[in-house]
Amino acid sequence: MQKEPMLKATFEKLSKELEQLKTVERGAIAKIIDTARELGDLKENAEYHAAKDKQGLMEARIIELTDLVGRAHVIDPSTLPHKRVSFGSTVELIDQEDDSEICYTIVGSQESDPENGLISIGSPMGKALLGKEEGDEVEINLPSGKKVFDIEDISCMKDI
Repeated sequence: MQKEPMLKATFEKLSKELEQLKTVERGAIAKIIDTARELGDLKENAEYHAAKDKQGLMEARIIELTDLVGRAHVIDPSTLPHKRVSFGSTVELIDQEDDSEICYTIVGSQESDPENGLISIGSPMGKALLGKEEGDEVEINLPSGKKVFDIEDISCMKDI
């Protein structure tokens, strides 16, 4: 069972969603199904089939969340030194090709949002950066091709 690194806020959000689904949503869907069942012929009962579909999706989400919460490894980035790139590090990179600067923060897969500079620790770029230090050169195979960056700065992430 592989641990899933995540921030405390993400763990709490997922746990809250799981609790809501189990304690509130399950009962609500069961009532809708019972009401739809009372309408008669189930073969042509659109309300019943829609409710059953919704129930199936909800149960799948409960299974997914139960797994994630069970494997959660909550990490507080402020407790890590960030001399090397690790979970919660914000990394400033300089593209060797055009000297442009890009900044990424290494987070768990549940927090990942590349368009906002949050990359997963398990992504190809996240894996390539892990353990590197300021001044190191890192070569990354991206979908757009091979890129080479210099690590300009490593710091602890700001709140997201």
